[in-house]
Amino acid sequence: MPNSVTDNVALNRYELTTDGGISFVKYRTMGSIRTLTHAEVPKALEGHGLGSALARGALELARIQGYKIVPQCPFIAAYIAKHPEFRDLVAG
Repeated sequence: MPNSVTDNVALNRYELTTDGGISFVKYRTMGSIRTLTHAEVPKALEGHGLGSALARGALELARIQGYKIVPQCPFIAAYIAKHPEFRDLVAG
């Protein structure tokens, strides 16, 4: 799946839109640090890999945007633990 994650700045979240709804990762931004607080995939779409696609896309977009991240969301933290190519994004 190509990175179709977008940054919805008005709602402070990264979004992945599919036919079944919008999956998202909420964030707070302070300077060049973006704290990823909560990830959510619509119940009907769980178990289809959208969470992983969302996590990867959000992290790739944060990298392009120049943010360091704080993975406060347990799902995002677990994703980074399994994908060391994103560990350099973690602030501190």
